[in-house]
Amino acid sequence: MTTLDPAPAPADVREQAPVREQSPVDGEPCVLLKLGEVVLKGKNREQFERRLADNVRAAVRPVARVDVIRRHGVFILRKHDADLATMERVAQRVTDVMGIVWAHRAWRVGKDLASVERAALELMDGRTGTFAVRARRRDKRFPMTSMELDRHIGALVAARYGQPVRLKDPEHTLSIEVDRDEVFVYSGGLPGQGGLPVGMSGRALVLMSGGIDSPVAAYRMMRRGLRVDYLHFSGMPFTGPESIYKAYALVRELDRFQGGSRLFVVPFGKAQQQIKSSGADRLAVIAQRRLMLRTGEVLARRLRGAALITGDALGQVSSQTLTNITALDDAVELPILRPLVGMDKVEIMDQARRIRTLTISELPDEDCCTVLAPRRAETKARIDDLRQIEKRLDAGELADQLAGSVQEHRPVYGDTAS
Repeated sequence: MTTLDPAPAPADVREQAPVREQSPVDGEPCVLLKLGEVVLKGKNREQFERRLADNVRAAVRPVARVDVIRRHGVFILRKHDADLATMERVAQRVTDVMGIVWAHRAWRVGKDLASVERAALELMDGRTGTFAVRARRRDKRFPMTSMELDRHIGALVAARYGQPVRLKDPEHTLSIEVDRDEVFVYSGGLPGQGGLPVGMSGRALVLMSGGIDSPVAAYRMMRRGLRVDYLHFSGMPFTGPESIYKAYALVRELDRFQGGSRLFVVPFGKAQQQIKSSGADRLAVIAQRRLMLRTGEVLARRLRGAALITGDALGQVSSQTLTNITALDDAVELPILRPLVGMDKVEIMDQARRIRTLTISELPDEDCCTVLAPRRAETKARIDDLRQIEKRLDAGELADQLAGSVQEHRPVYGDTAS
């Protein structure tokens, strides 16, 4: 029976095993990937693993072209004549791929006890403190049981280096995995993102404001297997381009989780002017958001997206009431996903910090939403009143025009030339 590894640590926490300049005798550096909930997908598991393998190849391609070997809930990344530094970069890069729980920099050695002994001693050389050996036999034909291998290698390391064995909470864990044709030996690892492979749950469109919330919402839905595109509403021509720069930088940072991201920008200033002159008064902000959703729905259907994603969180600001959220849902037929709805600002900021979008979101810019900000926000918007405003605006036609005016950008993670 395959078991799940522990839930991944935050994205900015890395358990770093030191890079060895000298390789174990007869050893080959590789990367061993542990999968999360993918292994629970039953008859659909094959499809999930194929998508995950494709995503891994695409993510590491700028670093190296690797072979992805799938075995028993584990992926093995190998490259012919790979050097240690290259596989180290591969391991670092693959931790951003959704569906991976752990990435271990491992040594692939021969399936004999002498090779395992040499690799274990090399990996533990120079380390101090307590240690434990954890062996796993995926191939039960290996002559020693997991427990026998634990004890044998543990005694060997303790005798050579004088390190004390501690089975509970050791300072170092030496892992040995006996596979079909080889044995993998490693110590330490890099936590991944967990979740599901991007693309397995379909496609959706994120309304990207440039603030703190929407990037986190995008991340959380990518982690649930959605491939996302991004839609940003700029206040141009009545505001500067700063909000576009921020949206671009945010999407570029988020692109490391899926690759191939697309950012669509709509000049929204003139539409805001029309809303302001329509007599919307305190309903202006809600009317504006409904128009954004309508525009998003038109674009999402063109992109074959099945949902819209927003960064709404219930009660975070005075206008984010259940009544107003219901009024927003009424504007479109596509489902609106709100992955942050039950989170508070501290939780959202903590996650934004972990995925490295917080600093970008906090950069100053002239947000388009401030153009219509009333002195007092409406907390109980009436749907009938909003529909009357939209009738005066011919909101359906206006949404089509706005969706037709989008400018497409393709921010690429790691590309700093733009």
